[in-house]
Amino acid sequence: MPAFAPLYSDDLELLRSTAVAAGIIASSYFRRDVKSWTKDNSSPVSEADIMVDRFLAANLLQARPTYGWLSEETVDNPSRLSCERTFVVDPIDGTRAFLRGEEYWTISLAVVENGVSVAGVVYAPALDEFYEASRGDGARLNGRELVRQRRPGTPPLIPAPGAVHQEMQASGLNYTRGPAYPSLAYRLVQVATGRLDAAVARRGSQDWDIAGAAVILTECGLDFADVCSGPPAFNKRDVRHGALAALGDISLKPLIHAALIKVYGCPADGQDLAETLTS
Repeated sequence: MPAFAPLYSDDLELLRSTAVAAGIIASSYFRRDVKSWTKDNSSPVSEADIMVDRFLAANLLQARPTYGWLSEETVDNPSRLSCERTFVVDPIDGTRAFLRGEEYWTISLAVVENGVSVAGVVYAPALDEFYEASRGDGARLNGRELVRQRRPGTPPLIPAPGAVHQEMQASGLNYTRGPAYPSLAYRLVQVATGRLDAAVARRGSQDWDIAGAAVILTECGLDFADVCSGPPAFNKRDVRHGALAALGDISLKPLIHAALIKVYGCPADGQDLAETLTS
């Protein structure tokens, strides 16, 4: 890192301008006849993902050549582990929705410093919604302060996998099953808007799925954690995470965390996450 590292707000400005340009590229493929194929993990990827990824790498690394790079669509380079700051990007989060012509896909970008997300954007071009935050400077939606809108007098709205719903219902939690937006990054930031009261992720989500949203949630004062180990740490050798929960109402924490632990478990003493994920 240079002696005088850029301010987090400067990194955010770079992410912002780059995301807007990336959104134009992605939108040029949206609802068109796009080539796509399936990766080794059975998830889809399209030519739009690859073109956006190439643009992001060229633009961001030219501006910050000392930063590391971690992207869903780029072969991992372990040199990122020695970088104080690293770009963590998902060129198109919600590729399945993108390929179906649905609007709930995003471009998710973050700068991670020493394991913490310090600047991030989650941009939904088809919805014209731009979420952003940098550490210590608050969060914004389309340039205005992001303030959670309360939903008084209604049960909490919570999307979750079926097995987690069964556990929450068995615990007696009074809630309504919410919409499971295809982009995890988008789903998480909806806790910040108040459209959702909580959002969860099954174990196995990766840095690029959540790093952009993490700083936005933190700057909104919301609890976002691995239910077994606490706030997620980024840019480690293994970029996968355990079960996660973002909470708009902290009173939901005991029952939601318990349900996720019941379904997905926690690493035993001396067992790392990689062993748990493959068990």
